[in-house]
Amino acid sequence: MEVNMSVEEVVNQISALVEKEGKPPRKKEVKKSDPELMKNALYYFPSWDTAVEHSIGS
Repeated sequence: MEVNMSVEEVVNQISALVEKEGKPPRKKEVKKSDPELMKNALYYFPSWDTAVEHSIGS
């Protein structure tokens, strides 16, 4: 699998989505709206929920 984002970029993009929407983005929504972010998030983290938790916690 080829990734084109760093782990920091993934975390920052997820954090921005959380800020914009006021709640953690749902996997299904992100898969549809930003498949590239989803692919990179799942490369660095074992699940979408883990990626979101890491982004909120940082």
